[in-house]
Amino acid sequence: MVDADIILNEEPVSMAELKEELEKIKKRDKELNFRANRTEEYLQHFDIPKNSKELYDALVKLDIPRLKDLYIKKIMDLMPTNVEDIKIMMQGYAVTISAENIKKIVDVITKFKEGK
Repeated sequence: MVDADIILNEEPVSMAELKEELEKIKKRDKELNFRANRTEEYLQHFDIPKNSKELYDALVKLDIPRLKDLYIKKIMDLMPTNVEDIKIMMQGYAVTISAENIKKIVDVITKFKEGK
């Protein structure tokens, strides 16, 4: 017997990517199931940047040591605008980022927020 709930891989997804996937599902199936509807309602409470792919690329381009994809996606979701917010956010993870690199992240996010 094959279990249908097998996880093939685990990959972090930003809220912007999730919103895009829900739109694709909505076009394909004409409507969303209960859980997808609840997720869509939840996402409507956030200001998700339209240029999220460009923001992701800009954050990756900073080439910050030990800044994994998971952390980049979390930064994109929360859009911290000062050094203190990033420090607080990253306390939940076993990673340290230098003050210089945190400043670079803040600069990129600020640039993208102003460009809205």
